[in-house]
Amino acid sequence: MSALFDDLSRLFDEGHRQDVPDLLTDRQFARGKPRAAAVLIAVTERPVPGALLIHRPHDMRSHPGQVAFPGGKLDPGEDAITAALREAHEELGIHPQDVRIIGATDPYQTGTGFDVTPVLGIIPPDLDINPNPAEVADWFEAPLRFLLDPESRRERQARWRGDTRHYYEMDWQGHRIWGVTAAIIANLSRRLAWQELLDG
Repeated sequence: MSALFDDLSRLFDEGHRQDVPDLLTDRQFARGKPRAAAVLIAVTERPVPGALLIHRPHDMRSHPGQVAFPGGKLDPGEDAITAALREAHEELGIHPQDVRIIGATDPYQTGTGFDVTPVLGIIPPDLDINPNPAEVADWFEAPLRFLLDPESRRERQARWRGDTRHYYEMDWQGHRIWGVTAAIIANLSRRLAWQELLDG
């Protein structure tokens, strides 16, 4: 096991033993029964670790062009971890055996009808990434320190479904990370004593 895996696992376990009130959700905007989905937060095992994110193709029906973690709906019989690994393989060519799973964190209910479980895992730093053009227009790696730091986020608001929706937005080298993906990151940052992790 690596030091990053050990440290992140410890902080993950400690953070999930604590009650964290008022985690972000879009439950108030949801209609009907949500469909189960999962995403993989794949952290690269580097001296300065990062996380992989993708751009959805602009011609997709759901969230076209947006930045997201690899992921999607659960197939029958799958749990969140299995689905997240399958989707990461389908979208980026990451083999499940190359991912060391740390755990599943707080589900996020979207306003578009999904209950998304983020799964945190560690991947080797120099994997061959082979994006599926049908599902991925582009991909990039953003430093974990940037993603988890609340100073990287800006709160925005917009009218949606007759109400005011507050959301977070981040910019990493021209990549706009916002909405559900930014909220998942913000919730995870509240679970982790991330300064301890990244300051060594």
